[in-house]
Amino acid sequence: MNLHELSPAPGSVKSAFRKGRGHGSGNGKTAGRGHKGQWARSGGGVRAGFEGGQMPLVRRIPKRGFNNIFAKPMEIVNLSSLNKFEDGSTVSVSDLLEKGILSKCEHGVKILGNGSLEKKLTIRANAFSASAKEKIVAAGGKYEVV
Repeated sequence: MNLHELSPAPGSVKSAFRKGRGHGSGNGKTAGRGHKGQWARSGGGVRAGFEGGQMPLVRRIPKRGFNNIFAKPMEIVNLSSLNKFEDGSTVSVSDLLEKGILSKCEHGVKILGNGSLEKKLTIRANAFSASAKEKIVAAGGKYEVV
């Protein structure tokens, strides 16, 4: 088989439907837009979210709190997931990505004190919770804020 012999499966390719090309085409005259009205006009229709003057859903639902659009959310890692590393090793963001504990890290990583740490590790991260710091030191390790 050569490249010039390739063709799509029979019935998988349909010819383009040409709107407004005479009544014999089955879609002539108004071209499927019906008679007059907002949707029949060129450029007609309403903007996204418009509900005909009814209060739109996005404005009916209550808004709570404050959402900072400039926030740089950190990835979080629990202490229990750091037990994958060997005793005495140094753990950084690149190591977390390599081991598959993190899939991405755009703005940094924060270590939380959930679970227990059974190994003596030196952990380098952007932030630590107070309980995480205590547990790292209790396990004989060190924490470094990068």
